[in-house]
Amino acid sequence: MPIESPWPPVSVPEVDVWSFFLEHPNRQYPDDHVLYIDVAAAQTLTYRQLRSSAEQWGSGLQEQWGWQKGDTLATMTPNTFECVPVTFGTLLVGGVVSPCNFQYTVDELVSHLKSSGAKGLITNVACVDVALEAASQIGFPLDRILLVGGTDPKNTTAYYSSLQGSITASPKKVTIGPKEDLAFLVYSSGTTGLPKGVMLTHFNVVANLVQYTQVRLPRHWKTDRSVGFLPMYHIYGIAVLMLYPLHDGTTTYIMTSFDLPTFCRTVQDSNITFAYIVPPVALALRRVPSSIDSTSPLCALYQRLKTPLRQGYGMSEAAPGVAGQRTEDWNKPIGCSGHLWPSISAKLVVDGKEVKNGEEGEVCLKGPNVFNGYYNNPAATAASFDADGWYRTGDIGFVDEAGNISITDRVKELIKYNGFQVAPAQLEGLLLGHPAVTDVAVVGVFSDARATELPRAYVVVAAGYRGDDKLEEALHQWFNELVSPHKRLRGGIRFVEAVPKSNAGKILRRVLIEQARKEEMGAGVKARL
Repeated sequence: MPIESPWPPVSVPEVDVWSFFLEHPNRQYPDDHVLYIDVAAAQTLTYRQLRSSAEQWGSGLQEQWGWQKGDTLATMTPNTFECVPVTFGTLLVGGVVSPCNFQYTVDELVSHLKSSGAKGLITNVACVDVALEAASQIGFPLDRILLVGGTDPKNTTAYYSSLQGSITASPKKVTIGPKEDLAFLVYSSGTTGLPKGVMLTHFNVVANLVQYTQVRLPRHWKTDRSVGFLPMYHIYGIAVLMLYPLHDGTTTYIMTSFDLPTFCRTVQDSNITFAYIVPPVALALRRVPSSIDSTSPLCALYQRLKTPLRQGYGMSEAAPGVAGQRTEDWNKPIGCSGHLWPSISAKLVVDGKEVKNGEEGEVCLKGPNVFNGYYNNPAATAASFDADGWYRTGDIGFVDEAGNISITDRVKELIKYNGFQVAPAQLEGLLLGHPAVTDVAVVGVFSDARATELPRAYVVVAAGYRGDDKLEEALHQWFNELVSPHKRLRGGIRFVEAVPKSNAGKILRRVLIEQARKEEMGAGVKARL
């Protein structure tokens, strides 16, 4: 039998994201309440300012760019609160927001722009050179590239306020079908190495927020404050830095990226009461006293801070929340992801058959927050849903007698580095482009010290080359120029005689993972920065 949530089912209104978040009839906080504070820029954004700026942005898209319902806006920028009005203004006029990693290389951005069919690009002075080069390669118009978070010293692109400055008319009303029309197109790498566009409708996003309100910790807009550094191009960051604050009024301090001294200073000086973090940050915080009530799977942090920790489980395809530990039983049992959120069902299967409680199986999901499929990729969509409409997550887990779900492994071969998904096949394809590499396999090696997987390459050296420290360093330097930082081979490079493969030629990654475990027993992972 499917596993059900212990919480009562929720009723999800069939409205678009703008209506739900900015025209919510039960909003408790006033128009002049500060919702967002940009830590680096020391600037604030109230509800009134957000709404006005978003409406101007939407009007600008329609009047100056001829924006049509369904047009996609790509965003590529470090965290800045200016992303919030840009996002909501785009959604207001029926647009789709497609965020991407601001550390993308030119080739990666080219792929994203082509795949998403973006009609405009929001970027930042920190990555404008990559944006301009990518645009030149595919003929993307420069007047459709705008900046947030500062002006361009080269004057090659416009600051986004220029799209708003002369706008006086209100945006034209767009009729949105919440269950059919997309709000976000976020990209999640597949095992083939090719990114897949996750189609999240307005209904998916609203549903997950309604689910979240039933399971969150009690908080009040007058007294609670949050700090966040999660990237706003990731669905987790979008949820906790954009959507949650706007709904419940919690003032949120937005950091450009994680920096321990800045994080701790903000917590202390601004009386932060809770934060959403990731395991590597929890390890850093173990050494620092604080008063945060945070979501983290690492109980060691509790021993240091003596504050409740709640672990959760989610994914882009679920917009993103799936399960979480309840307030009354946080960290029980240790390491679990808690109970399914309201109106979410799950089943664990092996070879198409459901397993019993306590037995491991692939986690399959149903719920109003589960995505519609992968953009322009019917084959991947069909492979991800079974005949009864259950989404096959590719995650392996089990459920205990109390209904707590624990994630133990993955069917998919993705490596998860600090929350980023890294496709081994993509890295292998790049490495095979080096003349010294005749064969290669990439696997994830878990580092206890960093509480995350690290990509490691097992390389068969081509004739005429020696597999030594000199070649390893040369490969690292060459490879790092081709990929974003999160895809670097921080787990190291190992030279082997052959890559283990099946009779059909498929890489036997499990063999290499087991080999890696034996190599690291008692030695720790030789990690690179």
